[in-house]
Amino acid sequence: MSARSKARKQSLDILYEADIRGVLPLDILTSRDVADDGPDARPIREYTRELITGVADHRRKIDELIATYAQGWDMDRLPAVDRNIMRLALFELLWCPELADAIAIDEALSLAKELSTDESAGYIHGVLGRISSIKDGLSL
Repeated sequence: MSARSKARKQSLDILYEADIRGVLPLDILTSRDVADDGPDARPIREYTRELITGVADHRRKIDELIATYAQGWDMDRLPAVDRNIMRLALFELLWCPELADAIAIDEALSLAKELSTDESAGYIHGVLGRISSIKDGLSL
């Protein structure tokens, strides 16, 4: 697993926890970002910081896009893990121009296959694919 894949997984863990607990992801990131040495130390990766900060900064627009393109589902009905996988992927799709769309989508699908239901990966792929295809016309 690449360093960026590990950072995405770490970011998803933080986003998911924040969503379930009803707190800000940046608060969880700050509480976990402690300099700790030793065998059990789990440092926060720099790319994790970038992802969490980016999702937090653009959360309103990201959630608006999910609500618009997740046809038949409102944000509250989406499983928390799926909702946060899409948040993470949409940040990368729309605000990380150096990253190819296919990579952001593939990484999201890997997370969905590993952590969600069999149907989730297909659904997430459809939503992300739709948004990816129109992203140049979106006002961000």
